[in-house]
Amino acid sequence: MAPGNPHETALGWLAGAAPDPDRCRQDWARAGSALLLLPAGQQWDLLSVPDALGLPALDVLTRLPGGGPVLAGSGQVGFLVPVGTAARWFGTGVKVAGPGLWVALPHPARRRHGLRWLVPPDGSGRLVDPVLLELALHDAAARRHTAG
Repeated sequence: MAPGNPHETALGWLAGAAPDPDRCRQDWARAGSALLLLPAGQQWDLLSVPDALGLPALDVLTRLPGGGPVLAGSGQVGFLVPVGTAARWFGTGVKVAGPGLWVALPHPARRRHGLRWLVPPDGSGRLVDPVLLELALHDAAARRHTAG
């Protein structure tokens, strides 16, 4: 990918969480669409919720300013949020990954089946606002409750 390419910028930002960012970029270049393990709690934490809540919450978030990277796969939607969010987040069915945990992430430019970016990182360091995410999840849960 050419320098200045937004995917390259996003890749550099993601690789910045790795213990060896240069090696991480090289591994991704060799592996193509493979997943790489990166440590949570360095540049971001990860909150994952079931698709039934995560997809409607993402729909709400896309209509608000300040969105950030969002993943999907294995029936879960994962939101990259600021470091420290995982330690403070409590909710039924919410999985958190913060310091000391590693997360499999796909290359930001590769389209693949399985784990994939719904909203890829843009390299700016912009993350999902946890306050807006909480509101979006409450909205999704309320809609699900009234529909059922």
